[in-house]
Amino acid sequence: MLEEKEKKFLTVAPFQCAWRKDLKFREAGRGCVAFDAFAHNDVTVVFRENVGTLHYHYKRDNSPHYTVILGSNRNRRLKIEADGKTEVDVEGIGLCSSTFQSYWISIYDGLISIGKGRYPFQNLMFQWLHSNPNCNVRYVGLSSWDRHVGYRNVNVLPLPHDHMLLWKQVDSGEFEGKEDSEEELEGEEVEDEEWGLQNFLESWELSDVFFIVGMEERPVPAHKVILQASGNFPFSSSDEDVIQLKSVAYPVMRSLLQYIYAGRTQVLESEVEMLMALSLQFEVTPLAKQCEEILERCKLNKKLFGHGKSVELLYPYSRPHSCTMFPAGLPVNQKRLSELHSAGEYSDLNIYIEGYGLVAQPHKIVVSIWSVPFAKMFTNGMSESCSSEVHLRDVPLQAFKIMLEFMYSGDLNLEDTTDSGTLLLQLLLLADQFGVTILYQECCKTLLECLSEVANLHLSR
Repeated sequence: MLEEKEKKFLTVAPFQCAWRKDLKFREAGRGCVAFDAFAHNDVTVVFRENVGTLHYHYKRDNSPHYTVILGSNRNRRLKIEADGKTEVDVEGIGLCSSTFQSYWISIYDGLISIGKGRYPFQNLMFQWLHSNPNCNVRYVGLSSWDRHVGYRNVNVLPLPHDHMLLWKQVDSGEFEGKEDSEEELEGEEVEDEEWGLQNFLESWELSDVFFIVGMEERPVPAHKVILQASGNFPFSSSDEDVIQLKSVAYPVMRSLLQYIYAGRTQVLESEVEMLMALSLQFEVTPLAKQCEEILERCKLNKKLFGHGKSVELLYPYSRPHSCTMFPAGLPVNQKRLSELHSAGEYSDLNIYIEGYGLVAQPHKIVVSIWSVPFAKMFTNGMSESCSSEVHLRDVPLQAFKIMLEFMYSGDLNLEDTTDSGTLLLQLLLLADQFGVTILYQECCKTLLECLSEVANLHLSR
């Protein structure tokens, strides 16, 4: 028996297969299916050239197809079959769970990639290239073996334009049963003045929401806390991970996000009105006002802009260090951001300090904006990459909390603290340890001012 509720959750009975109308690749042989599943064993996903039936079973299928089995052999192995022949049979990778776990499987001309996690194209677990690829598979079936399997949040997505990177990894032999992908930050030297929120524009790293944009249904990743501190976007703290915007052209969507993430963007003069409408829809007020001003100037002087020319939009700011500091120089409401932090809204991180227990629930994206070491910790395959917990030792609690407050406000506040001298030194060392450069500079500046005051006091005596 197959049970389905609002197309969001379905249970597949033993030896059955679900074929939903929307589970179809836009392009034959190329696509990705992302889903949550729970089972004791044998989460089975079938890819065929034609739709199957409820009682379809891959063991009896004589037509061309691929089958990916997570948790085969009583939840001990990962299997990939091509036309009924076992091509991959590896132990300990891609196992099932009795609670919902997120997975994604992509196919690109016979290159089958399997990953774990809520966001497609991250955390690659395994990859296999078929020497005789079937480039015609299009339909996705959700199946089971001898036990019920629960599926939810099933989505078929087009492949991103940078999917060719996976081919390069195959050619270089980087992935051969490797559990985690080599992330962009690994092995890179990042200049502090070049590091900031702009590095996460359209990045799947740490993203927890994505837009489906345009008629081509292009997925565009983003980060809830950043969006909600910059405007008003339609999602709650745990639901609505996908926002459908099929009527919005990708260049317009990118301009909106670039304005939020980088504080500036360029847009064609012909797209300014569409960008203003999108900004009003999501209440990104500074951008909407600037678009309105440009349109007014254009009405007064029609020769001001030429056909096909682009217009630069720059968020107005006046604070020092604004080119690198967050949230200054960006249309991010600092008060709103701090409120989201205090309420734990959209938090994806629990920080524990030895001797104190749970001390903070910030956001990985905000911490990573300020600290390259933290960013690497969350993205380079370390244990924290797939965990919401970070455990720290030998870290002074009060100084650490002040550092977190600085990350959300951009201001160093040592008021209402006793023994501020000791605290300042602790904060200086913490900023150096975690690579929070501007905080380190602020601590040095404040420390020098304190020493200067002490010196002047002695001289006056």
